[in-house]
Amino acid sequence: MSGVLILVRHGQSQWNLENRFTGWVDVDLSPQGEKEAKEAGRLISGLGMKWVSAHTSRLLRAKKTLDIVLDEVKQRPAIWEDSALNERHYGELQGLDKDETRKKYGQEQVHLWRRSFDVPPPGGECLADTAKRSLPYFKEYILKSCMKGENVLVAAHGNSIRAIVMDLEGLSPEEILKLEIETGRPYLYEISSSGEVLSKKAL
Repeated sequence: MSGVLILVRHGQSQWNLENRFTGWVDVDLSPQGEKEAKEAGRLISGLGMKWVSAHTSRLLRAKKTLDIVLDEVKQRPAIWEDSALNERHYGELQGLDKDETRKKYGQEQVHLWRRSFDVPPPGGECLADTAKRSLPYFKEYILKSCMKGENVLVAAHGNSIRAIVMDLEGLSPEEILKLEIETGRPYLYEISSSGEVLSKKAL
């Protein structure tokens, strides 16, 4: 018996549009982000599956994405919200324009903060830190459900989803940092009863 896991990064947020570091700042979706979430929902609805549960972070952009998706699939499974699935915290960079930040700290330093696995920005989290809080929640409440043959939706963020994908696919820190998680794009994983990935595809 296998279950299906769908991971969706929230649609474009207002600060994605404005090229700002967002992190835990609770910004809304942009109009484009709402369209992306609606399209994600349409694609997921086309699978014709029954969803047992849905998980999201405590941040508005992910919660709103999930809400729009569920409107499209016309189902209301049990919804779990937890800060374990929040985006990585960007510390002192939150709210700053990305181009201005490069001018202030230098291109190489900002690239290191954004793309290193274990070097956090000042006062913030690196991907390794995000994985430490995201993965225990994922394994206990999401993966176990899929292993029982249940279908589960997750609406989260680029880096919390990266942490989950890294674990599912057994990717190295170098490999996961090269992986781009598109806004509003559903990624489908078929999970075996032992927790192995049987198949994967982007919708």
